[in-house]
Amino acid sequence: MFKSLLKDENGSQVIEYALIIAVVSIALVVALQVLTTGGSFTSFIDRVNKCLTTTTCA
Repeated sequence: MFKSLLKDENGSQVIEYALIIAVVSIALVVALQVLTTGGSFTSFIDRVNKCLTTTTCA
């Protein structure tokens, strides 16, 4: 019985997908923290807004 449990791989795909989702989630949190701290994201949005609303884009 124990050997059959070791050979059973039905749940392995679910665990692999969960690990992939966890790694992607951590990467997104880190990326969003970098963008929102230091004002770089705010300055980027201001620049995009300026480019879309005026004729000069610098």
